[in-house]
Amino acid sequence: MKKQTYAELFEKTKQDNEGVFIPFLVAGDPNYETSLEIGKLLVDNGADALEIGFPFSDPVADGPSVQNADLRAFDSGMNVEKCFKYLEDLRAYTDKPFGLLLYYNLVYHYGIDEFYKRLSEIGVNAVLIADLPPEEAEDAMNTSKKYDIEEIFIVSQATNNDRLKHVTELVGGFVYVASVMGTTGARSSVETNTTELIKRVRKETDLPLCVGFGISRPKHVKEVLDSGADGAIVGSALINIIADNLDNKDVMYQEIIDYIKNMKEATRY
Repeated sequence: MKKQTYAELFEKTKQDNEGVFIPFLVAGDPNYETSLEIGKLLVDNGADALEIGFPFSDPVADGPSVQNADLRAFDSGMNVEKCFKYLEDLRAYTDKPFGLLLYYNLVYHYGIDEFYKRLSEIGVNAVLIADLPPEEAEDAMNTSKKYDIEEIFIVSQATNNDRLKHVTELVGGFVYVASVMGTTGARSSVETNTTELIKRVRKETDLPLCVGFGISRPKHVKEVLDSGADGAIVGSALINIIADNLDNKDVMYQEIIDYIKNMKEATRY
């Protein structure tokens, strides 16, 4: 299936007076079939793109919700090859953009060239390697360009202006703006200095800006879009719905549908 590019996505949503909504899920959480069904529900009910994590044993950028999702995926038998199969099955269902959130050991151990080649064959749009700083990303960057996969980097309130300029020159697809310092996780409010960060990043680049880390409610989506962001990324709040309903898939699926529809609605101006 032909994949939609991020450029096409952001242009379309701009014309439709919408922001971009990107939910995050861990491949194989809580098991392969349920996770695949969740991915399909997401794209059918408002997700404009997906951010997909490969389960990892030491996800240093992630909080308890994602860590537990990784453990559930491992317990269900997920590994890198099954994650590739998951992406293939999901790509056969939708042309919406896929971005991966990974840790470098997975890529390096598999073989950088072979890893990106597989992603290209599947139709993955972009990769964010959470523990790979831009200064050490030359091999990954060169390989991603070889296979026409965009490399995404995170900027935060700790990113000074010189480094911000460097990152925005390297990044493709969109800039991932971390709304809070620390790890991922649902929070009750968007911090005031997130608005300042969005404006500071906007001065350095015309690339789309997507805000993640702590986005969990429709009002958070509206706040970051009103501050100048182009999209919002939501992970832990969605994963918590999965974790709270492991014994009742029907309830899980319905709560996910309702949540995704409400979050997408918040992107409409």
